[in-house]
Amino acid sequence: MNLSFLNTLALTGGDWVIWGLLLCSVAAIAAIIERGLLLFREEKSFDELRAALMGQFGQDLGLLEKTVRRFDGAAGRILAAALAQAHHGAAGVEDLLVAASLDEKGKLERRLLLLGTLGNNAPFIGLFGTVLGVIKAFHDLSQSGSGPEVVMQGLSEALIATAVGLFVAIPCVVSYNYFQKKVRELLSGTESLGRFILAQIRSGQTVRSK
Repeated sequence: MNLSFLNTLALTGGDWVIWGLLLCSVAAIAAIIERGLLLFREEKSFDELRAALMGQFGQDLGLLEKTVRRFDGAAGRILAAALAQAHHGAAGVEDLLVAASLDEKGKLERRLLLLGTLGNNAPFIGLFGTVLGVIKAFHDLSQSGSGPEVVMQGLSEALIATAVGLFVAIPCVVSYNYFQKKVRELLSGTESLGRFILAQIRSGQTVRSK
């Protein structure tokens, strides 16, 4: 590896790392807002769907299917896909519940990988910028022959990169954990509704309309 390139990189300081982290923070904020709005709508749709189904369990499967298709959320799509296979019996419904849930899980978790990656790595990127800043500070000291106050100023500027890394990482980690919790709750609630339907199919309480 070319050592002159590494020396040049080290002496650039950590400013470019800070700007990179700030750009990452813009992407993270956009992802947080987009996922937050989506999961808010999904949660509202699920609550409305659950309220609509609670009064219809035990009735005709065709009526249940029409009800769930009125809701264009993840829960509605999962249950609609499962009910469409009700003529195959409980086993067919259960298989579709699992398959549709996995498909919707991937959609709900979209962009969460970005938040998780930034949350885990932004502090290390900031630390990398700090190391570059420290190297530059000592290099400047050796070139100028000035006192330790020059190094102190350089170190204080270098530590900004670490602070920015933490500034980016903390909201990403909090948002990632919160959104993952919401996704789990939504899918768990949908599974519970699906289990109600499965139980009724197995007990013969519901008959699909012709």
